[in-house]
Amino acid sequence: MRAPARPDNPTSRTLIVSADDFGLSFEVNDAIERAHCDGILRAASLMVAAPATGDAVERSRRLSTLHVGLHLVLVNGKPALPAERVTALVDEDGNFPTNLGAAGVRYFFVPEARRQLEAEIRAQFEAFAATGLALDHVNAQNHFHVHPTVLSLILKIGPEFGMRAVRVPREPFFASWKASRDDFWPRFANAFFLWPWLTLMHQRLKLAGLATNDAVFGMNDTGRMSAGRVVALLANLPPGVSEMYFHPATRPWVNVDPAIANYDFSGELRALMSDEVIAALRRKGLAPSAFSDLIEPHAA
Repeated sequence: MRAPARPDNPTSRTLIVSADDFGLSFEVNDAIERAHCDGILRAASLMVAAPATGDAVERSRRLSTLHVGLHLVLVNGKPALPAERVTALVDEDGNFPTNLGAAGVRYFFVPEARRQLEAEIRAQFEAFAATGLALDHVNAQNHFHVHPTVLSLILKIGPEFGMRAVRVPREPFFASWKASRDDFWPRFANAFFLWPWLTLMHQRLKLAGLATNDAVFGMNDTGRMSAGRVVALLANLPPGVSEMYFHPATRPWVNVDPAIANYDFSGELRALMSDEVIAALRRKGLAPSAFSDLIEPHAA
């Protein structure tokens, strides 16, 4: 296992710039390609069983400098396996649950659900491997890889497929709130209630020898990562490795999930290509990175 490369200077900053939901729609794929070619985007997280996955894989093969990771879908989506093989995980329409709390309880306590969850996670890793793309990182829809059962299965299965890095969705409260000056209590609640789970997650990933980020931005501001907001976040970026992730699209698409229909997809695309954001990065002396850039090329 390769070890994560950490800067010697504890006050230095590294910024990973990524986009989620690659493969969800052609509009998302178009935006990711544009943001990579003409903007600051370095990495994208691929859904392997989404409507436009094939198109996303074709684009990735053309875009040799785009780093692609696996965006595991275990809630709010469809499985990679046939629905009849994961009946403990899906509803009568073959969809994963949208109630995250109920799904979390089921995945933890129901033995059959845990067995099928392992099969589904393995199937998604296998589907990614079949693309021939190098695996930059792993994360999950709605950050469901924080769930202890899901994380245990990822740590069991992922190394078989070359997994070297995993996102920790820990958004620091003070940096987040100082940049936005809004949603004080939701930001505080996210930081406070998720702290023990994310601390445990970070420790487990370190013990497994995996690279990860120290902080994430885009969780509290999902769907509204405008250029101005990004510049403010950059001004408050903490030391260490931060990941800033986006949900860009050229426009809303037919049958967009109502839960994300109010996202400013095009605004997030504009932020990734903004001269204002690029200038802010230059002032900070930051070059956008991917998770693969954290890995020592010759580390054991």
